[in-house]
Amino acid sequence: MAKFVTIGERIHCISPVIREAMATFNPDPILKRAKQQLDAGATYLDVNIGPAESNGEELMMWAVKLLQENFDNVPLSLDTVNTKAIEAGISVYNRSKGKPIVNSADARDRIENIDLAAANDAIIIALCSKDGVPSDNDERMAYCQEMLERGMSLGMDPEDMWFDPLFLVIKGMQDKQVEMLEALKMLSDMGLKTTGGLSNVSNGMPKNIRPIMDSAMVAMSMAYGLTSAIVNPCDLRLMETIKSCDIILNNNLYADSYLEL
Repeated sequence: MAKFVTIGERIHCISPVIREAMATFNPDPILKRAKQQLDAGATYLDVNIGPAESNGEELMMWAVKLLQENFDNVPLSLDTVNTKAIEAGISVYNRSKGKPIVNSADARDRIENIDLAAANDAIIIALCSKDGVPSDNDERMAYCQEMLERGMSLGMDPEDMWFDPLFLVIKGMQDKQVEMLEALKMLSDMGLKTTGGLSNVSNGMPKNIRPIMDSAMVAMSMAYGLTSAIVNPCDLRLMETIKSCDIILNNNLYADSYLEL
C-alpha cells in the first residue's frame, strides 16, 4: 500500500497574513508557511486563493511558480472556485514530483471541475455532496457514483479521483461521525482513494483539545481506509499519529527513526 498523503492547508486566504501577502504579491509569508509545512512532512501544499475574481489567473500562476521554483517542484493542490485561475495555474505547473490536484468538484455546481481535471491530466478531489451535507450514506454513494462515472467517461483513471465523504464538525454533529467512517469503508471497499478536510472535525474546540481529537479521528479514519487528508502538518501530534498508523497498516517500513523520516 502507498503511504498516507498529507495536503498542507496553511496557505489559505482566510489567514490575514496570507490574504495580505496575496493582495500585495509579497512572497515572504507564503514561502515561510510553505517551508514550515514541508519541514513538518507535508506531501502536497494546498494553495487557496479564495474567489480571486479580479486577478485569479495572475495570482495562481504567481503562487504556483513561486512555490515550485523555491521548493524543488513541490506538488500542489490548486484551491479556488475560479476555474480560469485553476487552468492558469496548471499551465505553469511542473509535474516532476506529482500531478496537480484540483480542489474541488461536487455533484452539482462544481461537477464541471471533473471535466477540467480530465482535460488537464490532473487529480480531482470529489466531494460526496450535492447541496450541503448529505442526509445519509446512500446519498453519499449516489453522488460518488455520479462523479466517478463522469470522470471515467472522460477517460480519467479512478486513481486520480480522490473522494471526500465530508468530515463534519463534532460540536453539533457528533451523531454523524460513525456514519462518515462507514462511508470511508464503503469507498475503500470500492478501491477508491479518499481525502477530506480533517480540521473540520475539531472546529470550535479549545486549542489544546484540537490536536488530540484530530489525531484520534485520523487514526480511526485510516483504519477505515482514508488514504489522504487536508491537514495542518505543523500539528506534531497529528503527524506522529499519521506516521505511526502508516507503520501499523504496513504502508511504510518500520525503522527506529520513522518519526524523523
